[in-house]
Amino acid sequence: MAKAPLVFTYYIAAPIEKVWDGFVSKEANRTIFMGAEFEVELTPGGSMKWSGPGKDRKPTRYVTGRVIRVDEPRLLEYDFGMGMGDSMSHVRIELTSESEAVKVVVTNDGWADDDQAYAQNADGWPRILSRLKTLLETGKTFRPH
Repeated sequence: MAKAPLVFTYYIAAPIEKVWDGFVSKEANRTIFMGAEFEVELTPGGSMKWSGPGKDRKPTRYVTGRVIRVDEPRLLEYDFGMGMGDSMSHVRIELTSESEAVKVVVTNDGWADDDQAYAQNADGWPRILSRLKTLLETGKTFRPH
């Protein structure tokens, strides 16, 4: 049976351009992911990767992705998977300006039935989005668990 899509909705009190930057900038990603280096080519087919020191302190690829669609600053779609991306799922990030906030809807779907990252992402997305919201609204964030 197919895994249900993971869907998360947040409201961030910041301009849409700042929220977009929070998803795609090296600086914001470094802060949210505790020093991880983020590289992305924001064109369809472009690569994405988050990397940094592993438990053994050696360089490690945390996440690998491929950009599917970019409509700055409203839409980012990509496929991604843990490590070298042997098993990928699909992410759609939609940003909509509202009166004093940006509505952020993240949909993570396209899961393989045996993808062990499903539970990790179900738990991880709310943490990541909360850290991003706090960063963009206050200029700082909190350490992950």
